[in-house]
Amino acid sequence: MSVSAPKPDREALVRIGELSRRTGVGVDTLRAWERRYGLLRPQRSPGGFRLYDAGDEERVAAMKALIDSGVSAAEAARLAVADAPGEGRRHEAPTDHDQRLILALKRFDEADANAILDDAIARFTVEAVISRVLLPVLHAIGTRWQSGEVSVAEEHFATALLRGRMLALGRNWGAGRGPLAILACPPGELHDLGLIAFGLLLRERGWRVALLGADTPIDTIASAVAKLRPDAVVLAAVAPEPFEAVGAEIRRLAGGTPVLIGGEGAGVKLATRLGATALEPDAATAAAGMPK
Repeated sequence: MSVSAPKPDREALVRIGELSRRTGVGVDTLRAWERRYGLLRPQRSPGGFRLYDAGDEERVAAMKALIDSGVSAAEAARLAVADAPGEGRRHEAPTDHDQRLILALKRFDEADANAILDDAIARFTVEAVISRVLLPVLHAIGTRWQSGEVSVAEEHFATALLRGRMLALGRNWGAGRGPLAILACPPGELHDLGLIAFGLLLRERGWRVALLGADTPIDTIASAVAKLRPDAVVLAAVAPEPFEAVGAEIRRLAGGTPVLIGGEGAGVKLATRLGATALEPDAATAAAGMPK
């Protein structure tokens, strides 16, 4: 009795245009990565079309994150293939990277801090790096600065380094075809690192991001909304006062575009007064729950 070969699961397979949409990487670039580095392993449809699975998508996402962090394309491809699910450790969680990074930043050791981040980015998913390394480090620095354990110089050094690395990870995060979110801090709010981290988590879920950053005039936010017509506006602050100072303007924005507020200054009661929606305190949960 002959045994036929198992049929591939066609429902899980997509064509290259859809893979491009999901990853934010252009079709020509995907073809080049497949040809030069063997990053993609397509199957063939009955009509001869290349079809790609979840493993291809994860390898593309991993390679893109590595390139955005400064790794060469050839090395990024090698790491992405080596660390893909079933072939490596990308689904493991970082262990002590956050603690080692805190110590390196405290020593003003830029080289060691970058090496720790390079290792985390190469070995783990972007979401794991954000949730298990960067956000805990940012929280620890903020807490220690408020208690006087960290000097102004240490805080400035750490935030400058981390901000640069996160923005590098977010390079071209406005590309693609997914829903668009405008991210900004209201006037008077100078801390945007948590907002940047949230943007990276959104990008991992297929969103496009337009970052306006810290201390953004409310008129500037409104102008960007009128021009870009985003699917959502995310505002973040560490205290409620920046939200309340422009409460009327936020209510007007929320009348035409979903507005979500987050950070330590946000809350359900305040969001309700502003006609907005409060994000979940956990950044990964908040990003997963964003309306599309």
